[in-house]
Amino acid sequence: MSCCDVPGLMPVEQAIERLLSQVQPVTDVQMLPLAKALGKVLAKEQYSSINVPAFNNSAMDGYAVKLSSLSTTNKLPISQRIIAGDPADQPLREGTCARIFTGAPIPDNCDAVVMQEQCEVMEEGDNIFIQFPSDIKPQQNIRPLGQDIQMDQVVLESGKQLRAQELGLLASVGIKEIPVYRPLKIAVLSTGNEIIEPGTQIKAGQIYNSNHYTIIGLLQSHGFEVYDCGTVVDDAQKIEAALLDAADNSDCIITSGGVSVGEEDYVKNRVEKLGRLELWKIAIKPGKPFAFGYVKETPFIGLPGNPSAVFATFNIVAKPYLLSYQGMTEVTALSYKAKANFTITKPAIREQYLYVKAVNKDGLLWLEKYPNQSSGVLSSSAWSNGFAKIPVNTCFEQGDEIDFIPF
Repeated sequence: MSCCDVPGLMPVEQAIERLLSQVQPVTDVQMLPLAKALGKVLAKEQYSSINVPAFNNSAMDGYAVKLSSLSTTNKLPISQRIIAGDPADQPLREGTCARIFTGAPIPDNCDAVVMQEQCEVMEEGDNIFIQFPSDIKPQQNIRPLGQDIQMDQVVLESGKQLRAQELGLLASVGIKEIPVYRPLKIAVLSTGNEIIEPGTQIKAGQIYNSNHYTIIGLLQSHGFEVYDCGTVVDDAQKIEAALLDAADNSDCIITSGGVSVGEEDYVKNRVEKLGRLELWKIAIKPGKPFAFGYVKETPFIGLPGNPSAVFATFNIVAKPYLLSYQGMTEVTALSYKAKANFTITKPAIREQYLYVKAVNKDGLLWLEKYPNQSSGVLSSSAWSNGFAKIPVNTCFEQGDEIDFIPF
């Protein structure tokens, strides 16, 4: 008996674990220059061939000094001026100091930099002296060689999705191009007789295809390529043909609608005919009719048809699977504790993901709940900035701490 025949609903955590156990991460690798690698997933750990910084340098605009020169006096003449980009080839003359600027190399025999605001410039005839404070500490305001990164150190592990800061880090150690996993191509298919495209004159009984653009936007925001299968009417043969086309031209298929229990919900039946279902129906609200399986051997994710449920189930259940499939090692959504500005008095048999907005009030994070949590309401996702996770059979009072998962 398959999991789809077992009565009851699979818990959300178990469903996520089931999907992750099925993942066979992509192995195809391509080399890309840093400028084209944003959002891609690193395929091999990267090492630094240099120290960063590559030399001792000043953290401040000020004056470089050898502390032993201040053992008998608190003022020294300036013997040199050092700016960022100058070579570090001139030692400091005994009994003098150097005017130095942020990022400039420290002369070998200097052991402190004093910021200019703590010093006093004094003129004695044609000579300029710097009067130093008495509380100078060894190595103050000096950024030592290798302080940030040391030669041969691993700077990034494989499986990391590259953000702007990772690209900057790689550039800082001289890496020009990197190996990344080929972006997955995800087929997106909408079904339903009532679905029409935006820009078309709407008629009674019709709705615009919001799910299609929500899913495509979510995929593109995570770096996936999209194979757009468009919208197919509720016809078993046409849906079967579209699923076969998607299976032959993508790494994974995502549909919206057609996986519930209605007589016109053909997607589930066609998937079972062309492959197999591994999971159907989970204990989540919104989004109970979530499905996972294979069309031939191409992974299939069936999202519900209601817009709010599409957004929730993609983010909570489908996204960890897709990110893991893409080769990422960290796929668990971060969550934070925040105070609820609402109450739950009736426990639910499904784990709830409420659309909320986190707001700062007097230094504390409070969660405001969107008034209409219906699965057919899409404005809730645009208004909110995260989900409030409410476990099964849970009630709470206003002011209680609950889990917040930001979008």
